Amino acid sequence: MSLKSRLLKDKYGKMLMLALVVFCLSIAFFIGLGLYSRSVPLLKIFRSFELLSSSEWVPGKMKFGLFPFITGTLWVTVLSMLIAIPPCVLAAIYLTEYANQRVVRIVRPVIDVLAGIPSVIFGVWGIILIIPFIRDVLAPIFGVHTSGYTVLAGAIVLAVSVFPIVLQLLIELFKTVPEDLRNASLSLGATQWQTIKFVMLRKAGPGVVSAVVIAFSRAFGETMSVIMVTGNVPIVPSSIFDPAYPLPSLIANNFGEMLSIPLYDSALMFVALVLFLIVLIFNIISRYILRQVELSSV
Repeated sequence: MSLKSRLLKDKYGKMLMLALVVFCLSIAFFIGLGLYSRSVPLLKIFRSFELLSSSEWVPGKMKFGLFPFITGTLWVTVLSMLIAIPPCVLAAIYLTEYANQRVVRIVRPVIDVLAGIPSVIFGVWGIILIIPFIRDVLAPIFGVHTSGYTVLAGAIVLAVSVFPIVLQLLIELFKTVPEDLRNASLSLGATQWQTIKFVMLRKAGPGVVSAVVIAFSRAFGETMSVIMVTGNVPIVPSSIFDPAYPLPSLIANNFGEMLSIPLYDSALMFVALVLFLIVLIFNIISRYILRQVELSSV
């Protein structure tokens, strides 16, 4: 093969890869544009602030307040991350730093199986075990009467569903930390835990932040398991024992009814747009935090 033909292939290969990168990046733009164009009929009648701040969702009376759904989404998602992230980090540390290879060979396939379980199975598990536990055991301890279909139930089920994905990411991340850094710390008299705390976690800090971002993004859009255990009541939760109605559940539950009510289609598209923007804004903020972590770790 001549030099000219090789250079030509290299040039066209580079152009093709650039085109694919542009195409991948443009998908998010066209998703947002499509959702916005379908939301325009609603936005011509109602202001965005009015829709986001109102608490009344009565489509038959042309009331499309999204505030309870936004707060429900944030309650369930943030609480699920508070439940999931610490065990994920500690489990990943144990599997990479303390566990022997026999334990790792047993645990890794189990994590892979959990990662492949459909979310509806987690929802069924939540109905069978988590909801009765909250209703009959946990809530009475705090003097609360509840059906069990609560923010807490949704957060627990959501935390379990994202746990294997985050754990896999953290295990692979911690394995990339150079062994020389660990050995240098240990040779200076540091204990194993001090090495993990001040060397490994510091080196892997940006990656941990990235794993948390991925977990948040996955949790924001989870639908089936959350629909089944949160109660789907359009109120603003005031505690973890209140029911909730996250945005993805609203879309999934009402999409089939949209043709019978004017502006219903546009309202649901606006709901999807709000969810899209929440995830986008969160990722932008997370990228800024990640950048600051990377600079501080240099």
